[in-house]
Amino acid sequence: MADVTAARGLDPTMVPERRKPGQPRLRPFQSLIGLTLAILVLVSWIAIHVGAVFFLDLAASTAPLVPVIVAVQCWLTVGLFIVAHDAMHGSLVPGRPRVNAGIGTFILTIYAGFAWRKVRNAHMAHHDAPGTAADPDFFADEPDRFWPWYRTFFARYFGRRSILFVSTVVTIYILVLGASVANVVLFYGLPSLLSSLQLFYFGTFRPHRHEENGFKDRHNARSNEFGYLASLFTCFHFGYHHEHHDQPWVPWWGLPAQWRLNRTFAAAGRSASRIS
Repeated sequence: MADVTAARGLDPTMVPERRKPGQPRLRPFQSLIGLTLAILVLVSWIAIHVGAVFFLDLAASTAPLVPVIVAVQCWLTVGLFIVAHDAMHGSLVPGRPRVNAGIGTFILTIYAGFAWRKVRNAHMAHHDAPGTAADPDFFADEPDRFWPWYRTFFARYFGRRSILFVSTVVTIYILVLGASVANVVLFYGLPSLLSSLQLFYFGTFRPHRHEENGFKDRHNARSNEFGYLASLFTCFHFGYHHEHHDQPWVPWWGLPAQWRLNRTFAAAGRSASRIS
């Protein structure tokens, strides 16, 4: 069980001095850093969401703010999912599965009414067989085409539960709380839809799509070559995707360092997963 848990990156609690190669290593103050960043993302998202949906008057004077708010809220919505993703792997608060599950459940609910257990199980299945027909996030029929893959991906997760949740939220916002339809569409609907495209493109399609040069190992994943800021703003470092599959217990904010370490060891012909 310990080996399976390590391979999947669930609730890493291994003591660094006693762990075997390839087993999880906790970052210093990992829970504190992870929770602090999660709170910053969540509070920022809520503040902008409430302010834009309920209090921003759409007029010529505020028109220049609209695309900025949409872009920032789209990015923060991506961040919400990445926090929930760390909770799935137990890397948000290592050794506290109930805390991870509670935070992940809350975030996935406000994200789009997603069910924690369903999404988590699907993600673990993705890690078990990435880029294969058994991978629920993969589109084996056309593994090099964006839109057919995205349609299948979207329909798999955004089902009746999500439709009911979003419809209920929109109804309450407009009919009970008096929000403008335009504000709801622009600052709730649009960022959510765009964030799904952003997550899919940088976190699934680019890393796992089939290309002529193929993949280097069983993870069937590749990492981008983005610098720190580009990686952060595109998908909260989730583009360092091979690092994530190789060591899924590494939290999102630790992936850049892991990527750099892997590049250093690759140049020396060694594996960083045996060291870090």
